[in-house]
Amino acid sequence: MPAQQPSSAAADAPSLVPPRHGGETASGPRGDAPAPQEAGSPVWRVAGDPLVAAPERGVLSGSRVAVKDVFAVAGHAIGAGNPAWLREAPVEPAHAAAVRALLRAGADVAGIARTDELAYGLSGINAHYGTPPNPAAPGRVPGGSSSGPAGAVALGLADIGLGTDTAGSVRVPTSYCGLYSLRPTHGLVPNAGQVPLAPSFDTVSWMTRTPGLLGRVSDVLLPRRSARPVERLLLATDLFDLVDPALRGPLQDAAHPWAKALAVPLRPEDDTCAAQLEEWAEALGVLQAVEMWRLHGDWLRAHREAVSPLVADAVAAGEGMPAEYLAWARNTVGRARRALAELIPPGTALVQPAVPTAAPPPGPAVTGMALRTATVQLVCAASVAGLPVLTLPGVRGPAGPVGLSLVAAAGSDRALTALTALLPDRTADCAAPAPLPASPPNA
Repeated sequence: MPAQQPSSAAADAPSLVPPRHGGETASGPRGDAPAPQEAGSPVWRVAGDPLVAAPERGVLSGSRVAVKDVFAVAGHAIGAGNPAWLREAPVEPAHAAAVRALLRAGADVAGIARTDELAYGLSGINAHYGTPPNPAAPGRVPGGSSSGPAGAVALGLADIGLGTDTAGSVRVPTSYCGLYSLRPTHGLVPNAGQVPLAPSFDTVSWMTRTPGLLGRVSDVLLPRRSARPVERLLLATDLFDLVDPALRGPLQDAAHPWAKALAVPLRPEDDTCAAQLEEWAEALGVLQAVEMWRLHGDWLRAHREAVSPLVADAVAAGEGMPAEYLAWARNTVGRARRALAELIPPGTALVQPAVPTAAPPPGPAVTGMALRTATVQLVCAASVAGLPVLTLPGVRGPAGPVGLSLVAAAGSDRALTALTALLPDRTADCAAPAPLPASPPNA
């Protein structure tokens, strides 16, 4: 959306004091919170103690939320990871729907956390603000575009990371930082009050350090819909063939302790959807580019010099997309959805690698096409079909953690989150069931 327009935040959230400077406010909704501080850090855009206090106690009392800088927090502007956007952005009159729900459940907002520029990216590197640290893999990127919330949770500065996932933007940092996350069924959680990237794929998502807290957050944000319990896990061995060779065996081995902990049978499946992922990822890229241009093209024309070349080129790629190419992409996504509905019926979850490698260090590898292409291929199935994904720690080694993802049928969100109640409620740092014997090459 153009930065000059406020987002469509929920109308009944409390208003705050008008801004004093820089688009920020001097107090929280109850009038007794400390003044927020412009953090000037790669983790926080603005933070407080708390930034916004919960109006009352609830099931999430004592928890702190790091809000990705694409959600409305009443009394603050949305920065979307770009200084020019932030300068022109209006102060939001109300909280985004997801922010409001967490506050009403008793969680405090610790701060507004960084995002990759315009929420486009998988690395966590922001050309304007730097890169949030990854304490699970020091010297390596945290993953993006929900990089700030992931870094805040991994560092212990927040307990809940509220982010968005379009094509892996929560799943990748969850894996790189050794966390737990849920990407819900597309459209299941209201996205009111959110700057979009590609609405056909954007999904409100969240991260935590423990499975128990992930379950409680999910219980707050998910609608009350019953779902058939997960009764079968399919180990997608063809998808494990797409990861770094040093990871394949250990990562597959890590799936077995999780299946045992969940008390769900695990069956290897050699032919799932690996052969279609290249085509699906290309279709996702086409549709995402078109939607990015439709939303942000006019703003980009007026601010091209204020946007990093990588992001500017990605948005501009959607301009003038040939009609036949767009039609092919839409047809491909339709076929993908039908294939995945058959592969993953209700009661089944597909177990796959969350990412192809551990987090790389900043440099050419992380910004190059090879890693991005491999990553998008692994995450694209759930994105094109709008499926829910529970991501768990998988293996941990010298190069850092690598996660496992459980992909379920649309609407099976509560079946996935019910599994978190079966897991030991300990931090992700202790939860990964299998170590890596050596640092993966090229990681």
